[in-house]
Amino acid sequence: MILVLLAVLVGLMLPVQAGVNAQLRLTVGHPLMAAFISFAVGTLALGVILVMARVPLPSGRTVAMGPAWHWIGGMLGAAYIVAAVVLAPRLGAATLIASVVMGQMLASLVLDHFGWVGFAQQPVTPARLAGAILVVAGVALLRR
Repeated sequence: MILVLLAVLVGLMLPVQAGVNAQLRLTVGHPLMAAFISFAVGTLALGVILVMARVPLPSGRTVAMGPAWHWIGGMLGAAYIVAAVVLAPRLGAATLIASVVMGQMLASLVLDHFGWVGFAQQPVTPARLAGAILVVAGVALLRR
């Protein structure tokens, strides 16, 4: 239950992040610049945390042994930030985040069903499908 509450806490931060980054866009004049600054600040914060926690750097050999697709996470994060910066003012926080959750839910069902990108295989069941349909219905209701 604590892990679910932690996930909810992270979820509470997403609309705040989208709003803050959308306002940053107004300050700096471009959504790509706002996303870049957001990532730079986050990278700096993570760097400070890594140093404080004394996390050792992985060896070049260890890094080179990993599959190339492991590196796309940062690009996916950047795409999310840019999209949120552009869409937040147009959709509003509730519709933006509900739509993001809908996309996450649909992708998650597929990833779980096939066990892709390291997830344990969990087939789509009627109950899981019903949950996803409720999320889609929630987005439709928010848009009305």
